[in-house]
Amino acid sequence: MAIRPRANYDPRWVCNNPFPAISFGKHKRTMGIYQYLAGGLFALANWTFLDAAILSSHAHSPYGEPQVPPPVHVTFLDWLPGICSLLGMIVINLIDKDRVQGNEDFGDSRAVWRARLFLSIGFALMAGGLAGSATVLVFKYILHHYSEQYTYYGYANVSQNAVLMLSVIVLWISQNVSTEYEDTWSISSVSNHTYHRGACSSSL
Repeated sequence: MAIRPRANYDPRWVCNNPFPAISFGKHKRTMGIYQYLAGGLFALANWTFLDAAILSSHAHSPYGEPQVPPPVHVTFLDWLPGICSLLGMIVINLIDKDRVQGNEDFGDSRAVWRARLFLSIGFALMAGGLAGSATVLVFKYILHHYSEQYTYYGYANVSQNAVLMLSVIVLWISQNVSTEYEDTWSISSVSNHTYHRGACSSSL
C-alpha cells in the first residue's frame, strides 16, 4: 500500500500533522462503530478513575469506626499511571501508520525507524502505565489489607489503564481499515475516470 502524495507533504514527517480529512464512503457506518466504541472505552476508562478520585475526596471513616479517619486517599501516585497511558495514547495515534508499515515511496527511509521508535515509546508509556497501576494496587492497597471501600481506588486505576489500552487497539484497527478503503476507492476512481475518457474518445 503506497503513500499518496499530499500538497503539504514533507518526507521528514513521522506524525500526521495537520490531521488529514477522513472519508469513509459506503463503509462509514462500520468504521464509525469502531471509532465510537474507541471513544466510549476512552470515556469509560477515565470516568472509572475519576469516580474513584471523587469517592476518595469525600471518603468517610471506615464502617463502624467513626472515630478513625480514612486510612488512604487517591494521591498523585495514583494519577501517574493514567497520565503515562494518556501520553502513550496520544503518541501512538499521532504516528503515520504508513511509516510504521515501511511504505517509503514518497518519504525518507530514516522516517520509518523514527516512526517505529515513536510507536515503541508510545506503547512503552501505555505498558508502563498499566504495570504502574498494578504495582500501586498491590503495594498501596492489597498488602495493607484495606477494606473493599478503599481497594476500589486501586482496582479503578488498573481498569482505567487496561481499558485505555483496549481503546487504542480499537482505534488503530479502525484507522487502518479507513486507510485501506481510501486506497481502494482512489484506485477505483482513477480506473473509472480513465475508462470514461477512453469511451468518450472512441465515440468522437
